[in-house]
Amino acid sequence: MNRKLFRYKLRAMLILLGFTAFSSASAVGAKIGIIVFDGFLTSDVTAAVEVFGAASKKAWFSSYEVLLVSSEGKRQVTSEEGLTIVADALIDKTIEFDALIVPSAYKMKPHLRNTALIDFIKRQHKHGAWMSSNCSGALLLGEAGVLDNKRATTWAGGEKKLARLYKKVKVVVDQNVVVDEKLVTTNGGPVSYQGALTLLAKLSSYDYALEVADAIQFSRLTPFVNSEFEPEG
Repeated sequence: MNRKLFRYKLRAMLILLGFTAFSSASAVGAKIGIIVFDGFLTSDVTAAVEVFGAASKKAWFSSYEVLLVSSEGKRQVTSEEGLTIVADALIDKTIEFDALIVPSAYKMKPHLRNTALIDFIKRQHKHGAWMSSNCSGALLLGEAGVLDNKRATTWAGGEKKLARLYKKVKVVVDQNVVVDEKLVTTNGGPVSYQGALTLLAKLSSYDYALEVADAIQFSRLTPFVNSEFEPEG
């Protein structure tokens, strides 16, 4: 697949997912928060860091600040795969985000029982932040009530569990990325890049999202993820 066709297909995907443009001029001092905790799945976080980190270096997105936020009561956390990172802030700090991204872990129970984390997610949702989850991170949004009466997905094979635990969720089983109003949920893993690019399109424009996709060489993956960009419906 050549780059021109890739861009067409990615553009089609973003439009079909409900693209709406926002002026970057209205985002002065805007913040994007990415939750981290011990045991997070690396790509759920690093995909968002790469996409939004690349975007923040562009003039059209330079007003956004990307922050890693630890829910562990300590700034240093380690992923499931052994990547140690130092977060920029803790969830006990009073920060209001314009977008909040939640990752997953193989063991979600400790995080679902973290009332400080759930309350933090509720606060961000209440003041109108865009909310996004990758993989089983959807359970955290479900626990916080963010998914109530919304279309959402989770890790492949986990859809029944999400529906069983949070009965108000309209669980989607045939899409890797699902958008419903100010909510973006994904299957996680490599699909986290699609989710981050979709959220970026929502916060800027799909042309800017395509620019970042090119900048991070995402389009070179099309021989492997060709079907992901086929128009749906």
